[in-house]
Amino acid sequence: MLSARLYALIIALCRVGTGAAFGVLICTVLIQVFSRTFLPSSPVWTEELTRHALLYMAACGVGLSFRNGELVNVEIICDLLPLPVQRALMFISAALTAGFCLVLLSPAWMFVSIGVLQTSPALGVRMDFIHATVFILLAVLCLFAVLRIIRIIAGVSDGKAEDTTKDVP
Repeated sequence: MLSARLYALIIALCRVGTGAAFGVLICTVLIQVFSRTFLPSSPVWTEELTRHALLYMAACGVGLSFRNGELVNVEIICDLLPLPVQRALMFISAALTAGFCLVLLSPAWMFVSIGVLQTSPALGVRMDFIHATVFILLAVLCLFAVLRIIRIIAGVSDGKAEDTTKDVP
């Protein structure tokens, strides 16, 4: 019961992060369009904020995409195989994904730490806050891959993409 709540909380946090980044993106683009249409010049910072919002949206949303199968999947071959083989392949795939993410976390953190010495030109934001999206993306993807592995071992999932239509009220 606690694990189901924790899983739901992680999904909710990723949805909130993705939604917040998308909201910032929408507001920034509206400001861009309005200022380019009705004002003599457009604020320079809108271009930069749009890129940063896209990075955060990808970082927060990658785990959700992994969960519901919207990342790259090769199901055409897997669906033809017997269910135990499919489950084993999904397990191996999730384990490889988690492994690659774990290997890349250390270099990603080094990339983030380099950003402490830099600031973005238009917004003046320290670049480690922006570079952190790479680390967040890898950590979230790793987390969802590990959660898939745990769900396969527990017998809660067959490893395939989850049906997220039941999540919507």
